[in-house]
Amino acid sequence: KFDDYIIDLTKQKLVDRRVNEIKHKYGLIDVLINNAGVTINSKNFYDEKILKKTLSVNLIAAYNLSNKVCNIMSKRKKGSIINITSLAAERGFIGNPAYQVSKAGLKQLTKALACDWGQKNIRINNVCPGYIKTPMTMRSFKNPKLKKNRDERMILNRWGKPRDLVGPCIFLASDSSSYITGSDIFVDGGWLAKGL
Repeated sequence: KFDDYIIDLTKQKLVDRRVNEIKHKYGLIDVLINNAGVTINSKNFYDEKILKKTLSVNLIAAYNLSNKVCNIMSKRKKGSIINITSLAAERGFIGNPAYQVSKAGLKQLTKALACDWGQKNIRINNVCPGYIKTPMTMRSFKNPKLKKNRDERMILNRWGKPRDLVGPCIFLASDSSSYITGSDIFVDGGWLAKGL
């Protein structure tokens, strides 16, 4: 049952136990997708508590889980880790520095891990979403001014859907991407490519 696998990724003992259970049950781990993320809305967005909470979920949990899983993958010298970053790792935005720092850190963690684990044939890459319509982005989607601002940046003239991330993740998880590591795949409707 899927719900049995839901845990708080900031609790390292729980993470270690769950990873060990999966390894014991299946004998191996082929793919890890670090997709957990939070953004915390607050008037005082430079509050250190917000920074610590955001980093604990968006970066530190991925750091710890990746290291745990890489050690398992290294036994058979094969594996793929996919980190879900964000446009916020590439461009500055107003009012959410903790989220931007966490995603920029995750982007660079990917490249560091790719260097450290490549000799064991473990590939680590980023999928970098633009604005995907999810509960986390609904505040922007429902605010006419913010939505207009985002809409004007998208070449494809629409917000992404969660399913738009599926294909890139399947590609990076498969042997079709066996010579790709430390890379970024942008799924942003053309946001970064658009100029004036």
